[in-house]
Amino acid sequence: MYFASGLILSTLVSRLPSVRDALGLSHGEVGLLLLCMTAGSFASVSVSGFLVMRLGSKRTLVLASSLTAIAMAVVGVAAAGFQSLALTGVALGLQGMGAAAWNVASNVQGAAMERALEKPIMPALHGFFSVGTVIGAAAGALGAAVHLSIAWHFAAMAAVVLVLIHTGTRVFRADPVNTGAGHSNKSLLAAAWREPRTVLLGILVLGMALAEGAAGDWVALALSDGYGAINSVGAIGYGVFVTAMTVARMGGGRILERFGRVAVIRASAASTLAGLLLFVYGPTVHTAFAALVLWGLGVAMCFPVAMTAASDDPMRAAARVSVVSTVGYGAFLGGPPLLGLLADVVGLLNALGFVGILVVVSFFLSPAAAPAKAAPRQIPATDNPES
Repeated sequence: MYFASGLILSTLVSRLPSVRDALGLSHGEVGLLLLCMTAGSFASVSVSGFLVMRLGSKRTLVLASSLTAIAMAVVGVAAAGFQSLALTGVALGLQGMGAAAWNVASNVQGAAMERALEKPIMPALHGFFSVGTVIGAAAGALGAAVHLSIAWHFAAMAAVVLVLIHTGTRVFRADPVNTGAGHSNKSLLAAAWREPRTVLLGILVLGMALAEGAAGDWVALALSDGYGAINSVGAIGYGVFVTAMTVARMGGGRILERFGRVAVIRASAASTLAGLLLFVYGPTVHTAFAALVLWGLGVAMCFPVAMTAASDDPMRAAARVSVVSTVGYGAFLGGPPLLGLLADVVGLLNALGFVGILVVVSFFLSPAAAPAKAAPRQIPATDNPES
């Protein structure tokens, strides 16, 4: 499921220049178009914790991921086939709704598995997301190089993802559905928004998620427009970024065991800031690619570590993951479109430089990720968060 989620995301962002060209949009107009996805995500992620508690993670995952895949196929047809800005915006909104719920359900289930195994596996799970983004970016670079229509490209990838979803989830065990406890679920969600540590975790994620989202949405265009590279080189640049993320996440469990959450997040923020500034102010495409390595290594660990920290108490995991995800998605999906509007004023590369301010904030908020209390032992991976 993590792999399929990464495949969906990178398929869209690696072909974003083609979407822009098909619709004839400026940077600011691309930013406004991406706000449709942001709106859909906000409409979904803020209630996704409640959905997981009511439906269980398996049902939520199947429904949300299916919606995401189908919506992406519609994006391709709307942009390349009908050249309809309105239909493309609606499809992106539906894709955002599905992706947000998919994210929360995956992280609740992943945290439960981590507690059951009693070792940090969340970075590796997110690493499979990154593997999906690497493969999706490679397919995007190939598609751009051979001028494959995004209508056919997005439809083919949606079909692949639907097959992965509906074959993979057959081996999932259904969560016990939490019936008759709606008031308790709502109380848990409301209480999570009032917890200082949970809110600080959300703000910590905000800066790093903005850095990750900015790379995902704008790196390909920044290489094309800021450095004069062709579209296929822009897609390769995004592939370099997500490859660096994958390497960091696959080895992240051992790093966490040795150095702990706080030290890892501090080092991650420092690497992100260095890569970001080098990308913005570097002189050549070669330095930009080196910067993307630092940038990708830096943003890799924050989100999975924050999901683990939000899930320290299994009874409140779904509610807290929903809160942190809501704040993180606000940056991940809302920030990049706003950067597009800023880019029309100061230029795309200069606009990306402003992300460094929030990365510095994340560095100083790293103590919020320290373990709160020992999680209860022997929590089955498929248990409902309130069971």
